[in-house]
Amino acid sequence: MPFIAVALALVGGVLGCALSFPMHGMSTGTMSIESFSEVVFQFRITPLLVVKGLIFSVIVGLFGSLLPALRAARLPVIAALKAV
Repeated sequence: MPFIAVALALVGGVLGCALSFPMHGMSTGTMSIESFSEVVFQFRITPLLVVKGLIFSVIVGLFGSLLPALRAARLPVIAALKAV
């Protein structure tokens, strides 16, 4: 069962990376009211960031599904069927 969760997390990571590509090269900023200074930065999406994002999504999917899968594996079949 964790394999399905990891696959879903990977699909979500791919979708998230694909949706972030239009922001490549866009610049934005934030302003401090106390000092009236502004910090401007530009989004740069590199292949390394995409790989790191996909690895992170796989890790989150794996650890997010590990505990429920272990709990389900310890339940007796009859109790698991009654819970449904």
